[in-house]
Amino acid sequence: MPGSEERVQQLYEQSWPAPAKLNLFLHIIGQREDGYHLLQTVFQFLDYADNLRFEGRQDSRILRSEGPPEVDPEHDLVVRAARLLQSETGAQQGVNIQIEKKLPIGGGLGGGSSDAATTLVALNILWQTGLTTGQLAELGLQIGADVPVFIHGLASWAEGVGEQLTPVELDQPWFLVLIPPVTVSTAKVFSDSELTRNTHPIKIPDFLAGAGKNDCELVVCQRYPEVAELLEWLRQFGDARMTGTGACMFLSFPNEADAQAVAAQMPEQWSGFVARGMNRSPLLEILEGLS
Repeated sequence: MPGSEERVQQLYEQSWPAPAKLNLFLHIIGQREDGYHLLQTVFQFLDYADNLRFEGRQDSRILRSEGPPEVDPEHDLVVRAARLLQSETGAQQGVNIQIEKKLPIGGGLGGGSSDAATTLVALNILWQTGLTTGQLAELGLQIGADVPVFIHGLASWAEGVGEQLTPVELDQPWFLVLIPPVTVSTAKVFSDSELTRNTHPIKIPDFLAGAGKNDCELVVCQRYPEVAELLEWLRQFGDARMTGTGACMFLSFPNEADAQAVAAQMPEQWSGFVARGMNRSPLLEILEGLS
């Protein structure tokens, strides 16, 4: 990790990736007394990311100077993450945070959680606060259940509320991801009375053998016809499914050309992208370059 002020200043000029994730399946297997849902899922990253930049300030204020206009800067998870790190470590530095937003909001790709994780990881270095990856993950869990997997940066089998992580080695196919023109509220999906909450647990070998579905899919498709329409179209080409609590859906392909060929058939009023699956977050490449 950098020790000199000159090296830290160089890092302030760098772009930090906040990649998308897919939930390759999502089972709700119970609910805790505090209302949080117990789940099983597998996270895999995509080489498709938001990009963050951090600008040092002369005071201790934390501001989001650039980001999605539909998100109030004061409520953005990057601001919350930076302030949490500042308060937990006693850091005196301030920062302006710039987000180049590519990941859709409310799409199930983990954009807000990934942005928060990248903020914690980057500022831990830039501010030289010295927290371990495990300590950063504990802080991240206070922001959201998906944040720890982005901090650890490895494709993982997840249980609990999503924070109990076991790294897994997966195939890294190409994915076509479709983005419906809706924003899905995770809170509303998890509070829906029709959500299945008693799926029988499976084990990692079961998933690797092909088991698994998304328990949130039926509820989201019932509430958002646009999701149902896109999912039905994509299933012409294979075993498409929704990621997270939606709204995005995905289908895997053995190569980029096949994924692009289906993408080219997508009705022009729809949007989506093709990306490679990754077992290691691109954020880890940045960290390895600093060691």
